[in-house]
Amino acid sequence: MNTLTKKALILTATMLVAALAQAADGKELWEKGCAKCHGADGKGQTKMGQKLGAKDYSSAKVQEELKDDAALKAIKDGVKDKEGKVLMKPAEDLSDADIKALVAHLRTLKK
Repeated sequence: MNTLTKKALILTATMLVAALAQAADGKELWEKGCAKCHGADGKGQTKMGQKLGAKDYSSAKVQEELKDDAALKAIKDGVKDKEGKVLMKPAEDLSDADIKALVAHLRTLKK
């Protein structure tokens, strides 16, 4: 095997490991910060989720209507109702990569 082929294999393996790590991080971040309202399954059937009217992210229809850029903005900036009441605080302690990992995990909740 030549050096170029070895480097390509190493690069491919590294990218695969990074992608898997990102997915794991998204799930961990979800469980740590989102599941208390949205539920581990994304259905929003927790006590707090029901109180705040959390959407069912396991629903194919809800997933289809939610665009990635809107999900990223909601996580980054938070969500308020029409009267300005905070429904979801902004995720100030998360990096852009963390937020993208959360959105990627949210997409896995669709049934």
